[in-house]
Amino acid sequence: MKTTQSNGLAIAYLDEGEGPPVLLVHGFASNHMMNWRVTSWFASLSGAGFRAIALDCRGHGKSGKPHDPAAYAPALMADDLLAVLDAEGVRRTAVFGYSMGARIALEALMAAPGRFACAVLGGVGENLLKPPGNGEALAAALEADEIPEDASATAREFRGFAERTFSDRKALAACMRGQRVAVDPERLARLDVPVLVAAAMEDRIAGPAGPLAEAIPGAATHLVASDDHMRVIGMPAYKAGILAFLEEHAGVPTGTGRR
Repeated sequence: MKTTQSNGLAIAYLDEGEGPPVLLVHGFASNHMMNWRVTSWFASLSGAGFRAIALDCRGHGKSGKPHDPAAYAPALMADDLLAVLDAEGVRRTAVFGYSMGARIALEALMAAPGRFACAVLGGVGENLLKPPGNGEALAAALEADEIPEDASATAREFRGFAERTFSDRKALAACMRGQRVAVDPERLARLDVPVLVAAAMEDRIAGPAGPLAEAIPGAATHLVASDDHMRVIGMPAYKAGILAFLEEHAGVPTGTGRR
């Protein structure tokens, strides 16, 4: 993996393939390997003629892992995406973020729209438009020596996932606390690039995809018959719709591929 610096923090990333670039941003408690390699997204993108650039978000994988919630403000995590693009000399790219990664991608898209040819927002929906929920219980479940008996199903699910990925659970707890910032609908309404909201039809973590797509001018939806937030990303039907969108919209001007 390569490493670059973003606001003084080391950000690790992997760069594979040739063709129009697609920046991949993984979900909470995951990393580039679990989100994109295990699910064969690297192979799928390469087979479709794309270059895949996948970072480990701060607090995850091989990137820096501060324990201060302030280090995980959405704007800082969006800066990490731009730092990776700058390190590779990529002026414009498609971006595909999943769950937390979609929230980060959306922040980067709102802050620097000229850097993105299109965006796939995976594993998110109406809940992104609501006031931030109480993530403190999930953060506490991540920090605890043992999972509390009264922990919710979601907290148990993410705690188990964090353990399977050998994550720094204190960093993840700080990440959960630092990202509890509402999305500004006025900023969403100003977006002017092709956007695809792609989710499981009955994703209880994301909520329905329709309201989020309706808040973004011209956004389309891609829904798969599933209720599994964690596993839908690797489903063939899910991939097919996203690849079709990228093939239509991810073409970029000459000179934005590899240097």
